[in-house]
Amino acid sequence: MADISKDDVRKLARLARITLTDDQLDHFVHEIQNILGYVERLNSLDLQGVEPTYQVTGLTNVMRDDVLVDYKTDQAALLKNVPQTEDGNVKVKRVL
Repeated sequence: MADISKDDVRKLARLARITLTDDQLDHFVHEIQNILGYVERLNSLDLQGVEPTYQVTGLTNVMRDDVLVDYKTDQAALLKNVPQTEDGNVKVKRVL
């Protein structure tokens, strides 16, 4: 089983910016050890010849193909309709 110390859990808690009591530290040491033990069990399985499962619902991509539409106009003609432009772009107020 994976060996996790209280210091490891303290470091994880500090990185996650949460505070833990001593009772919570003991609880999470045990919980993380159980989780890592289960992961070790999964890693020990023989998966030779097992195909990866990427998708289980049978859904396929339902997006349509992009179609280029030529509106018979150019950038300069479109930019004539806006209040301000800068370097060939529409200039707008800063949004913060």
